[in-house]
Amino acid sequence: MPRILIVDDEPGIRQSLKGVFEDEGFSTDVVSTGEDCLKKLDHDSYDLVLLDIWLPGMDGLDTLRKVREKSPRTHVIMISGHATIATAVSATKLGAYDFIEKPLSLEHTLLTARNALSHQRLEQANDLLRHQLEERFNIVGQSIPIKALRKQIAIVAPTNSRVLIYGESGTGKELVSRNIHFMSSRANAPFVEVNCAAIPEELIESELFGHTKGSFTGASEAKKGKFELADGGTLFLDEIGDMSLKTQAKVLRALEDQSFQPIGAPAGVRVDVRVITATNKNLQNEIGAGRFREDLFYRLNVIPFFVPPLRDRREDIPILAQYFVRIFSAEHGRQPKEFSAEALDMLVDYSWPGNVRELRNEIERLVIMVQDEAIEGGDLSLPNGGGTGRASTLHEARAQYEREFILSKLKENNWNVSQTARLLGLERSYLYRKMKVYGIEK
Repeated sequence: MPRILIVDDEPGIRQSLKGVFEDEGFSTDVVSTGEDCLKKLDHDSYDLVLLDIWLPGMDGLDTLRKVREKSPRTHVIMISGHATIATAVSATKLGAYDFIEKPLSLEHTLLTARNALSHQRLEQANDLLRHQLEERFNIVGQSIPIKALRKQIAIVAPTNSRVLIYGESGTGKELVSRNIHFMSSRANAPFVEVNCAAIPEELIESELFGHTKGSFTGASEAKKGKFELADGGTLFLDEIGDMSLKTQAKVLRALEDQSFQPIGAPAGVRVDVRVITATNKNLQNEIGAGRFREDLFYRLNVIPFFVPPLRDRREDIPILAQYFVRIFSAEHGRQPKEFSAEALDMLVDYSWPGNVRELRNEIERLVIMVQDEAIEGGDLSLPNGGGTGRASTLHEARAQYEREFILSKLKENNWNVSQTARLLGLERSYLYRKMKVYGIEK
């Protein structure tokens, strides 16, 4: 039941509004001053406050300001019989939901209150959805490469620079792109994804740039392209390496001009779009083979990201497995399950050629199909029972990869230990200790 607090120094108005709202099923309290309003909020929570502008002692605007500080999710409707436009504007700037004038129409007041409460429920639903989306798109793991990846995202996301994400299929390149978008100033604008490998060549130009009605056979109505749909936000072009040379030329032109011409349109369309791309191919090799434009590569490859395969961050596998159990248990209405030690060892030892996507699918199957409280090794459906042959124990596998990763990053940074430590999110002294443990020398 929604709770409403009425703040007015006129007893008649207080009792009249209280009676109307209680008749409609609301829980209603009344006070006569701003000070009493704030005392109420110290001990109780309210969904809506109806607040008079002219009050003895602390006036309505000062009370509004303090209500918004104490309870930012509480909606406030201002009431006044002598308000000016300037007062109404001030109240709106301070966060008032609406402004109604005396003498009050009880029907109008009730309608405004219902609208405020409906708007509040919508905000709460949106907050919940955003929280669920953020939970769903978490980059999960505590390995050194994943910590470095999260740090790189945090640095790059607030900018408008183009990003090219490299990684095998299933490693989470889309996840990285979404995190960049969520952490940018464009977070409330559209995130539009295009899988360049999944769209036939004859349709991709229309998909990206749109078309007018009748511009080609089958164009029965006008259609906006992905570039236009992403205006103000982020366009993610996945598997950019599978795009034809013809389409690459048009994408290059759109990036250079921040404009394009839909098929059949007499004029171009200007957009403000941040473009993030991803590929599982070596684009330098594709350029050498004549399958990818070098000029487009340099337009896209402003800030390269690399998403490591799952086999190269094995210490994250138990964390990911438990994360997916929690997600899919909630999604499918199941009680969360635990993994036996044998099952976890098998998950860690498996090579995961399909990377995180393959692990995700395996855990979803286990959540749905396993009836017991614990997931045992025999429940897994890994080819040949898992196993890699790379290391005899989990500790050896972790140490082997960590040494290789640190060594590669030192080489990338020309053996500058301070710069490497900074990029990995480590203290320089800690990196030195790791180098000593693994016998790493220039």
